[in-house]
Amino acid sequence: MRPLTEEETKTLFLKLSEYIGKNIEKMINRSDDQRHCFRLLKDRCYYVSESIMKAATSINRDDLLHVGVCLGKFTKSGKFRLHVTALEYLSQYAQHKVWVKPSAEMSFLYGNHVTKQGLARMTENTPQYAGVIVYSMSDIPLGFGVAAQSTEHCQSLDPTGNVVLHQADIGEYLRGLEEEIF
Repeated sequence: MRPLTEEETKTLFLKLSEYIGKNIEKMINRSDDQRHCFRLLKDRCYYVSESIMKAATSINRDDLLHVGVCLGKFTKSGKFRLHVTALEYLSQYAQHKVWVKPSAEMSFLYGNHVTKQGLARMTENTPQYAGVIVYSMSDIPLGFGVAAQSTEHCQSLDPTGNVVLHQADIGEYLRGLEEEIF
C-alpha cells in the first residue's frame, strides 16, 4: 500500500471531476472531522480514512487484500476506471443526476443504456458527455454513466434515443462481474 504518485493523482482527480467536479475537496476534507486519503494497492485505488490506513500499516503487504473503499483501478496504459463500489461517494457529491422511471430501472440494472422513454427527470444544464449518477425515483443510486445528450437536446429527442450511456450499476454484483471488481 503506497500513496499515489503525482501522475496517478492527476489521473484520478480528472476522472472524479467528471462526476463530482470541485467537490473532490469536500471528499478529502470531510465534515465529520475524519481525514481521508487515497492509497494504491495492487493497481487498485482505495479511499480510506487515515486512522484505518495507520492501522493497516502493521499488516504485511502480501497479506493485505483490501483496505477502505475501492474507487477503481489503474489500467496498464495508465488510465483510471471507476468501479461501482465508488457509487456511494459519487452519489454524495454528484453534480449531474438522472432519475429513471420504475419501468426502466431493471433495464439499466441489466447493463442497458437509459433511453428517453425511461427518463423521469434530469438536472438542469447537464452538458453532453458529462458524468451522471443514475437514481431510482425513490432516490436510491443505481449506477453511473455518461450523458449522451445535453438537457436541452433531450427534450426534442425521440423516445428510443439514448440519454445516458451505461458505465456501471449495482446489478453487477448479481450478474457475476465481481471478478472484475475485486
